[in-house]
Amino acid sequence: MYFLYDIPFGVERAGHAHRALHQLFFAFSGAFRLHLDDGHTRREVVLDQPNRAFYVCPRIWRVLNGFTSGAVCCVLASANFDENDYIRDHDAFLAFVAENDAARRN
Repeated sequence: MYFLYDIPFGVERAGHAHRALHQLFFAFSGAFRLHLDDGHTRREVVLDQPNRAFYVCPRIWRVLNGFTSGAVCCVLASANFDENDYIRDHDAFLAFVAENDAARRN
């Protein structure tokens, strides 16, 4: 579990995908936007209620922004930090998705 807080409005966090990690996002206080991209479709979710969580599965590009004043984001992660699980370049992420799509078709 980790927290994001004191994020100034207009600042983005994340900007990566995970190969295997599952995450559950909560807005404990305030609100923020979660932008999701599976390599084919993009979606935006606003988290603004502390009693509602949003699940993000592996192989989804995520960007968090639009943090309101006093926003606190809590993230529950399925594993400890592992740098090898990250995909930090969007073009590399799209290539990873295409590779996985091709493997599924075969």
